[in-house]
Amino acid sequence: MSKMFFFLKSEENPGCSDCNDVGGIDNFQLLKLDYMKHEEITYKIITCAMEVHKKLGPGYPEYIYHRAMIIEFKLQNVLFEDEYDIRIHYKGEHAGTRRVDFLIEKIIPVEIKAATELSDINIAQAKNYLEAGGIEIGLLINFGAPSLQFKRMINNKISNS
Repeated sequence: MSKMFFFLKSEENPGCSDCNDVGGIDNFQLLKLDYMKHEEITYKIITCAMEVHKKLGPGYPEYIYHRAMIIEFKLQNVLFEDEYDIRIHYKGEHAGTRRVDFLIEKIIPVEIKAATELSDINIAQAKNYLEAGGIEIGLLINFGAPSLQFKRMINNKISNS
C-alpha cells in the first residue's frame, strides 16, 4: 500500500517548494485524516482480500474469488451487500446503473477482477463509476496476479469540495 507524506513549511525548512503550507500541526492532522477517510473499512476489505488470495492464489475465475470474499466477509463480520447497483447520473438525470461486486458498510463499493494485471481500462472504469455515481471512495481488487493487486480509488470531485 502506498503511503502519503506531508511536509510542513517551517523556520527549519523555509525553502521547501514541495511543502504544503497548512498553517500549523492541527490543520496538518486534519489533511491527513481527510486523505485517509474510511481507512479502517478499506483496511478490513483489503485484509479479507489478502486472506482469500493467500489461500487460493491466482488462476481461478472471478466468481470463485467473489464467493470466497463473501465467506471471508462473513467470518470477519464485515457488513456488505452483494452485487450492488450504483445509479449513474448525467446532468442530474438517471442514465443507467452499474453493478459493483460489493458495497461495504453502505459506503465503499468494491469491484473485483481476476486478470493477470489491472489495466488502465479497469482503473478508468472504476473512477468513472465513482464520479458518475457521486461516490467518494472505492476499491478495485485483482486476484489474478501472482501478488494481490488493489487500488484505493478517490473521487476528487467530492473529496476536494
